[in-house]
Amino acid sequence: MSRIGKKPVAVPAGVKVTVEGSRVSAKGPAGELHLSVHSTMGVAVDGAVVNVTRPDDKRSSKALHGLTRSLIHNMVAGVVKPFEKKLEITGVGYNASLSGTKLTLQVGFANKVVLEVPAGTKCEVPDPTHVIVKSCDKQACGQFAAEVRAVRPPEPYKGKGIKYQDEHVRRKAGKAFGSK
Repeated sequence: MSRIGKKPVAVPAGVKVTVEGSRVSAKGPAGELHLSVHSTMGVAVDGAVVNVTRPDDKRSSKALHGLTRSLIHNMVAGVVKPFEKKLEITGVGYNASLSGTKLTLQVGFANKVVLEVPAGTKCEVPDPTHVIVKSCDKQACGQFAAEVRAVRPPEPYKGKGIKYQDEHVRRKAGKAFGSK
């Protein structure tokens, strides 16, 4: 039995959730999101709550039940307050800059790496060593943050690279010189 799927999703004031067939839409102060749910899942809006139902107790139906409920909950939370990921750049001469919708990273390569910020995602560079990715869509926010981090993941010897702000980089000892 899906315990997550059974929980109703509370809809805060200022957010409007609509269901048209298998398409769920959420509109709030921070933006608007759409989701196509699986055809077997039932989604109903009852006043200030959204309930998700499943047709049977098959394993796949139970998995979809919890997934659908979580995706709708993330939509509702995202249109109220956008999700954000904070990235930190460590290394001498490593920096980031933003011009329009292009994020430019200078992280030890011969050329600068230019990434296009996707539509619906905002990027901020408060200082050259920090990047903040914001979006109503949790998946889009995490995906772009992962793409930025993948340009130069942190290395274990000096810790140079791009890491999430709350990420801990496990450091290794360098070469040990010993006498023979």
